[in-house]
Formats: sequence, structure tokens, C-alpha cells
Amino acid sequence: MADTIPQTCLDTRYSDPRATATDWSEAEARLAEAELFWISTVRPDGRPHVTPLPAVWSDGALHFCTGPEERKAKNLEANAHVVLTTGSNTWDKGYDLVVEGEAVRVADEDRLRVLAAAWEAKYGSFWHFEVRNGAFHHGAGAAFVFSVAPRTVFGFGKGEPFSQTRWRFT
Repeated sequence: MADTIPQTCLDTRYSDPRATATDWSEAEARLAEAELFWISTVRPDGRPHVTPLPAVWSDGALHFCTGPEERKAKNLEANAHVVLTTGSNTWDKGYDLVVEGEAVRVADEDRLRVLAAAWEAKYGSFWHFEVRNGAFHHGAGAAFVFSVAPRTVFGFGKGEPFSQTRWRFT
């Protein structure tokens, strides 16, 4: 798992002269509150694959789930590197976050129960999961759960002042 206190750097090339680096605690709160993320994976032939999904921030990592036969799960078998993006869909207000890391499957059932409770607490009873056989189960379907501890996170403050903050974890 990544360090909890990353190296923080404001990139002055892409920031207003009045901008300051965003504190990691603010970025972390935004990750915890965000409802929708876009995940980018790489297909076995090298083409990108991007799709929206819900995710839960827990213990310093983003967590998402996907069916074992879905494209993103198949992509992760060959290449675990992912990017998860969240933010607002405007250019001059809001804050966007880009999380780079490696997706690691979570199969420990005690941990999965904690994550299942977090999903339901954040998204409501529609996202109620049973845990068995190292996966989430919802109706007839099963879903693998993945954890992405950030290696690098970029934050883009939009509007006055525009800013770009980078957090690096070791």
C-alpha cells in the first residue's frame, strides 16, 4: 500500500500565479465523496478501454468491482495498470482528480465484507453485496473487487485560480 502522506507539488507551468498546491486531505475527501469514476484499462492488443463505474475510497485506496467476464477484468489479467478519473464536467469550475496505480484483486472475505458495507453505506441498498468465494455477489452475478493504491494523483483546480497539483506516493 502507498504511503499515506504523499510528496505534493504544484506544477507552476499549468497553474495561475496565485494558485497554491491543494492539500492531500482535501483531495482524499473528494475521492471519498465522488460517486462516479471513469476507469481506463488497456486491452491485450494495446487499445485503451474506458468505462464509468462507482468506487469506494477505503484505507488509502480506491476500490471497484467488475464481473470476471467483463472487458475491464479481462484487461486487468494482462495489465494491472489503471487510471481512475473523477470530477466535474465543466472547464472553469470544480475539481478533477486522476489516480494512477495498479489494480490488485481483493479476495479476503473479511476485507470484502468491510468493503461491501462501505458500498452500501455510500450508494444505498441497490448496491448490497453478499460475500462468498472471494467475490461480491448480487443476484445471480458475481463481481471481483480490486484495490488501487495510488502511485501518482493529479488534481486540476478549474476556475480562478486554475491549478495543477501532483501527489506522488512511494
